[in-house]
Amino acid sequence: MSVVTQQTIPAISVTNLSHAFKGHQALSQVTFCVMPQTLHGFVGPNGAGKTTTLKAICTLLKPSWGEIQVFGSSVRADPISVRRRIGFMPDHFSMYRQMTVFEYLDFFAAAYGLQLKQRDQVIHDVLTLTDMDGRRNDLISGLSRGMQQRVSLARVLVHDPDLLLLDEPASGLDPRARIELMEILRELRRMGKTVFISSHILSELAELCDSVTIIDRGQVKFSGPMEVLLESSDELPTYNLRLAAVYDNVITRIRELPGVNDVKEPEFTTGRDFNIQLASSLSANDFLKSLLTLDLPISSFSQQRRDLNQAFMDLTTRGVRT
Repeated sequence: MSVVTQQTIPAISVTNLSHAFKGHQALSQVTFCVMPQTLHGFVGPNGAGKTTTLKAICTLLKPSWGEIQVFGSSVRADPISVRRRIGFMPDHFSMYRQMTVFEYLDFFAAAYGLQLKQRDQVIHDVLTLTDMDGRRNDLISGLSRGMQQRVSLARVLVHDPDLLLLDEPASGLDPRARIELMEILRELRRMGKTVFISSHILSELAELCDSVTIIDRGQVKFSGPMEVLLESSDELPTYNLRLAAVYDNVITRIRELPGVNDVKEPEFTTGRDFNIQLASSLSANDFLKSLLTLDLPISSFSQQRRDLNQAFMDLTTRGVRT
């Protein structure tokens, strides 16, 4: 008899989620899951259904159809249990600007039922994690956008949730603030948190996230490991070859190898870099064996990957949803 552990229960399980606003179909049969202790990206064009999905997960919106579970608890049947385990940071958040940072966090910690002595330690811990302990006595109204984002994230953490739902947390931040925020999110994953992050900054999500869901016009176009998304393509597999020195007739010699579909030299190179497209039936190992017979000074050989921007453009529809 198999034993289901906490680690094997998805942090988020969304099944056939559908929702309509006054006849407008915002979500249609959305299905995906997020495993515990991972960073999961949630991306899509404006109007794709991201915020609607987030609100449904955190019990702020009752969907028309479908099932959502958070660590095995149903959002419909047991919303109180779900709320105890989640922390939600919306895109547009309101803050009590005439409070100090400490007063703001103490207010929410008290609302979550933490006792006075416990609150002091928790606030110290979350401000240290977000590198805001030195600003604990500052008025929120005097903080920059980036610092307010950190305080909002600290507020999400005061009740020690297992799942963080972050809607565009890097919106409006300068490059340094975004980089520092991403490092905080990595640290939260190392601490055992699950982070579900909706963002338009695709290049940073590609480096940050373990897995990703792409949604377009209310439907999931891809959901799975980031590595699978960036390697998947309808085109024939392409590999990047770099030589340690320039050799004559390299392109001709490689083209004569079995299973080679095309060889190109990228622009603005020095004659040592080549893009090699293989027939779909040829494995990389078999090709590399035949390549070594040419006795070329190979410096590196790797599969060409799509970046997240290209994958996003391939999977989503041009234009604004109406």
